[in-house]
Amino acid sequence: MDARRAALYNRPAILPFGRTMFDLRWIRDNPDAFDRGLARRGLAPRSAEILARDAAWRSKETAAQDIQARRNRLSKEIGAVKAQGGDASALLAQVSRDKDLQAAAEQEAAGLRREIDELLATFPNLPADDVPDGADERGNALIRSHGVPAEFSFAPKEHFALGEALGLMDFAAAGKLSGARFVVLRGALARLERAIGQFMVDLHTREFGYTEVSPPLLVRDDAVFGTGSLPKFAEDLFRTTTGLWLIPTAEVPLTNLAMDRIVEEEELPLRFTAWTPCFRSEAGAAGKDTRGMIRQHQFSKVELVSIAHPDRSGEEHERMTACAEAVLQRLGLPYRVMLLCTGDMGFASRKTYDIEVWLPGQRAYREISSCSNCGDFQARRMKARFRPKDGKGTRFVHTLNGSGLAVGRTLIAILENYQREDGTIAVPEALRPYMGGVEVIGRDV
Repeated sequence: MDARRAALYNRPAILPFGRTMFDLRWIRDNPDAFDRGLARRGLAPRSAEILARDAAWRSKETAAQDIQARRNRLSKEIGAVKAQGGDASALLAQVSRDKDLQAAAEQEAAGLRREIDELLATFPNLPADDVPDGADERGNALIRSHGVPAEFSFAPKEHFALGEALGLMDFAAAGKLSGARFVVLRGALARLERAIGQFMVDLHTREFGYTEVSPPLLVRDDAVFGTGSLPKFAEDLFRTTTGLWLIPTAEVPLTNLAMDRIVEEEELPLRFTAWTPCFRSEAGAAGKDTRGMIRQHQFSKVELVSIAHPDRSGEEHERMTACAEAVLQRLGLPYRVMLLCTGDMGFASRKTYDIEVWLPGQRAYREISSCSNCGDFQARRMKARFRPKDGKGTRFVHTLNGSGLAVGRTLIAILENYQREDGTIAVPEALRPYMGGVEVIGRDV
C-alpha cells in the first residue's frame, strides 16, 4: 500500500456513539456462553475483561446519579433556608462542588462506555448452535447438490482462455487503464454480463417479491460500521479523499435503509435487491486467482437483503438461499450448497450458506453466493428496530444478506459450462430474450 493510500486508511473512522454491538445485559447473565461463542470463533475468552469495564462504567454512572440526587436535595434545602432568611452559602458551595464532581463522573462514565463499545466492536458475531465447528473451509458441511457436471468430449478451457480467444475479454487493456485485477469486456460478452444482471433482477422482483433499489455507491462511516466492515476491515475497502467509502457490496446501503428506524411489525419482512458495481481492495489476496475474473477489484453483483422478524429469520434465511439457487437452476448450472463452519464464516454472520457453482475449466466448485443470517448483530450496530403488535417497547430486527448472484462469476460459469469444442459459447435459454435472441456467441457475435 502506497503512503498516500495508507494515510487515508490510517485516518480513524468514527465509531458511532451509542451503538450497542452486543447486549451487555446478556453478557452479564451469560459470560460463559459468550466466551464459548468466542472460542468457537477461535478467540480467547474476554467476558471477564468486558464485565470489569462494565462494572467500572456502571459505578461511575451510579456515582453521577447519586450526586445529581444530592444536588436536587440540597437545592430544596437552599430554598427552605432562604425562605427563612438564613445563610445558604455553605449549601451553595456544596452544590457548586457537586456540579463539578458530577461532570467529572459523567465524563469518566462516557469514556468507559466508549472503551466498552470500541472493544465490543472488534468481536465477530457469535455462531448459531447448528453451525459446525471448524478452523477453515475444510470444516464446511455439504447440505445438498443440484445438477450433474457435464462430461465434455474435449478438454474444457477456463473462462479467460475462452474469452480471450473470442477477442471479447481483454485483461491487457484493463491493465493499462487500471492495473491488475480489472477486465475489459467487449461486444457479446459485455452484453451477456448485462443480460445476466437484468435476468437476476427481474427474477427476484417479479417472482420472489424483492423491491428493486438503486442505492448510492459511496457511503459514510456509519453505514460501513453498521454492516460490520468497520473498524476491523478498513483495508479491505476503498476510501475516497473525502472520507466516503466505495461499497464492497450493495449489502451496505440496502441493510442500512433500516438504520435508526423503527418499523411496525406488520411491515416485516422488508426485502430489497440491487444490481450494483462492487469495489474491494482484495487485501491479503496476493497470489490468489491472479488469472481471469474470479477475484477482481471491481465487479457487479445482484444483492438480496431482508429485514426480518427475529422469530422468522431462520425461515427467511432458507427462503433467500432458495431464491439464489433458483438463478442457477434457471441457467442450468450445476452447484452445491455448503454450510460454513465457525472458522470460515464472515465477521457479521451467525450462520452462512455458500452456494458453489461447478467450473469445468477448473474442475472445481467455486463460491458464487453467500447467504447469511446476521441475527441482531448488524441491527444493534445501526439501531434498526421494530415495534411489536402489542405496542410494548421495541425489539431489534434480524438482518440477512445474500448474493443473488455475483454477476461476473455467473458469466464465468456460463462460459465454462456452455463452451463448445470450436470455442463458441451457447447462450442459456433463459438469457436469450435478454440477448436479442442470440443463441451462440462466437468471434462475430
